[in-house]
Amino acid sequence: MILAAHQPQYLPWLGFFDKMDRADLFVLLDTVQFKKNEWQNRNRIKGPRGPQWLTVPVRHRFPQRIDEVEIAGDRWVRKHRRSLEVAYARTQHFTQEAGLIEALYARRWESLVSLNVASVRLLARRLGIGVPIRLSSEIDRLPDHHADERLIGLCRMLGADTYLAGAGGQIYMDQARWLAAGIKVRFQEFRHPVHAQGNGPFMPSLSAVDLLFNCGRDGFSLVRAARKEAA
Repeated sequence: MILAAHQPQYLPWLGFFDKMDRADLFVLLDTVQFKKNEWQNRNRIKGPRGPQWLTVPVRHRFPQRIDEVEIAGDRWVRKHRRSLEVAYARTQHFTQEAGLIEALYARRWESLVSLNVASVRLLARRLGIGVPIRLSSEIDRLPDHHADERLIGLCRMLGADTYLAGAGGQIYMDQARWLAAGIKVRFQEFRHPVHAQGNGPFMPSLSAVDLLFNCGRDGFSLVRAARKEAA
């Protein structure tokens, strides 16, 4: 069984979902340390004037875990909703997929992890990814003294014999620990597809909503096709 894991992000990009799609089980690491203004409380879309940040304001105290971070008020909701509508209202699939916006912003969010998990699950379903998703906070206590040992413990608890890491893992992972644990490590090689997109030249590495609104629910097939071409 292949297990992959990642911090829960807000409206994640395509590389996040490519990693999920390659696994048999995907774990959202909501018990690791929160990093403000990376990808956990913001992401980018393509607006009429180019890249645009959607940032969720938070209250946090270093070194809080992601599942301990609170959202600061709800004024951001109207701004994010409006920004998405302005950016994508004229795309081919906006009318069909606009329910994503309503489903995400119709309720009041108080914790960042709840919002992020909801955005991940909503997008995964609409992109046709059926991989089971678990939260690390719902799993028995994991070793916390070393990142590799924490993930090795996760694989053992969930019965995985292979761990799918991001490409950057080749730099920071202690592969000797994994070898000693008897767990194989594979590294993701993500190839971003070029797809239909408005507002000027193509721009990669945006939130996956960009692919959804421009290409619809079949758009993720472009990610899978690019993966096969690179193989």
